[in-house]
Amino acid sequence: MAETISLLSPRTTLATKVTPIKELLESAELTSIPSSYTVKTSPPDHFDPDPDDPIPVIDLSLLTSGTPDQRTKLVRELGKACEEWGFFMVVNHGVTEDLLEALIENCVEFFGLPLDEKLKYTSDCFLNPIHFATSYDVLKEEFSDQVRLILLVLLRGISASLGLEERYLERASNLESGLQLFLANYYPPCPQPELAMGLPPHSDHGLLTILTSNQVGGLQVLHRDRWIKVNSLPNCLLVNTGDQLEVLSNGKYKSILHQAAVNSRDMRLSVVVVNGPSLDTVVSPAEVLVDPPRYAPMKYKDYLEMVRSKELDGKWVLDKLKL
Repeated sequence: MAETISLLSPRTTLATKVTPIKELLESAELTSIPSSYTVKTSPPDHFDPDPDDPIPVIDLSLLTSGTPDQRTKLVRELGKACEEWGFFMVVNHGVTEDLLEALIENCVEFFGLPLDEKLKYTSDCFLNPIHFATSYDVLKEEFSDQVRLILLVLLRGISASLGLEERYLERASNLESGLQLFLANYYPPCPQPELAMGLPPHSDHGLLTILTSNQVGGLQVLHRDRWIKVNSLPNCLLVNTGDQLEVLSNGKYKSILHQAAVNSRDMRLSVVVVNGPSLDTVVSPAEVLVDPPRYAPMKYKDYLEMVRSKELDGKWVLDKLKL
């Protein structure tokens, strides 16, 4: 039950004949949701994080300007977060609170436009960018540029944690020309949240996904066979591992299944940046980690086309690559 705008435009409800959920809810005083929006099975139970097994927190400043001992310790913590969770919060990342708040406000403004106005920004080509307004473009570009810098720092730390040369992951991904997908997801209050999901369980197709939100809860991650509610720290960025990182690490760092729940009270908005290899990169396990190889190589563009060929559904594409 999310309405989405994106730098790329797969699966956006704005470009289809289905009425976007925001317009549907505002068109009448709905007390129940249409059957087409209900999930086939009841949403799974979800839990708060275990105090003895909390969601990892990574202090990025220790990777960029810490002492050698601090950096070594952070690399170990980063590797542990990727291996045990596939998800972590990043603090001291350098993105200002003002920028994060302005970005959220601009996205809320977009979703507040009349439907016919929003439809002007749709495209059949998934590589066409959306240019909403000058302020939106400036904020989007500024945030995306800062995310790319954070991505480089994290990938170098992750490479080191795998025992690889520090720049291995960025070089293997041809990251200088890598794909960056900017998404904004709008989840309006739902009259029957127990019957619906904002987004179903899925993994992300890239290397790392970096996101922020308006601090309304809803994101859940699968950890040790339990859906864990993410209660993010103020001004942190959330990071999850993607399918291409799972392939490159030969399965040591698995992409995490996550989903978005809805509630009956508050609107939730998330801004998500999915970071992937260049489209023409053939992604395969790092040779030094192959014993044996667990995934077949595939060009990232072909992988994306498979992901786009059907609705979100777990890790079905990645499962096809397993040897």
